[in-house]
Amino acid sequence: MELHRRGFSCGSIDGVNGAQTEAALRAFQRAQGLRPSGVLDEVTRVALQTPAPAVAEHLLTAEELGEFRPLPTTWLEKSEQPRLVFASALEMLGERFRANPKLLRQLNPEVDWDQVAAGTVVRVPNVEQALVLRPPVRLVVRLAARELEAEDAAGSVVAHFPVSIARKVEKRPSGDLKITVVVRDPNYTFDPEVFPESDEAKQLGRKLIIPPGPNNPVGRAWIGLSLSGYGIHGTPDPEKVGRTESHGCFRLANWDALTLLDLVTVGMTVSVEP
Repeated sequence: MELHRRGFSCGSIDGVNGAQTEAALRAFQRAQGLRPSGVLDEVTRVALQTPAPAVAEHLLTAEELGEFRPLPTTWLEKSEQPRLVFASALEMLGERFRANPKLLRQLNPEVDWDQVAAGTVVRVPNVEQALVLRPPVRLVVRLAARELEAEDAAGSVVAHFPVSIARKVEKRPSGDLKITVVVRDPNYTFDPEVFPESDEAKQLGRKLIIPPGPNNPVGRAWIGLSLSGYGIHGTPDPEKVGRTESHGCFRLANWDALTLLDLVTVGMTVSVEP
């Protein structure tokens, strides 16, 4: 949890050590001038120490529960919604507290997630907003490592995020790009030509505007790049980040995309490395 609080994201918190946790540890160790082993040794543990407990409680309200709506299954149905909101309490809590649904179930074995009532108190990871201490001047995307890092003027890493990259090698940009636009809660233009594998896309034959919300295909944030059609954005499927590929853009968990959104400015350089 403390890595997330410092802006060094491990992806979806599941309580299990893995490749994304090790990558976040290495980035944090580099930022602290420590040997980047990716292991939570005693020196790193001391550097990460915090008085805050690892687990907190959240009271689910009637207002929160009343906002959930089933997620439509087709592009056309999605385009007809006013907003693509959360579908369930499990999904909402997972995004708000950066938690894998499996971890939420483990922390709350007594909760029936199919029939959650207002007033239910649930245990969640004690993390929400990340605190990045120094402003970055540049972003670096490392394709092979599937990571995105923000660097300060001295070249030191100040934030780290797992990222998904394009499935097709020819769709992966390289070199220096510039940020051209920064948008919170964007809509999304569904273009059938981008989804040739979709039967629905073939039948529609026209573009659709998909409304904003956490279940929008580009999530809660869009950071447009100087290469036409490319950007850094969120996703409604945080557990897949860094593990599956995109159609071309750089995809982050929604919470990481929102953290990044507050760090970047139009004109900032984004360097894409092999």
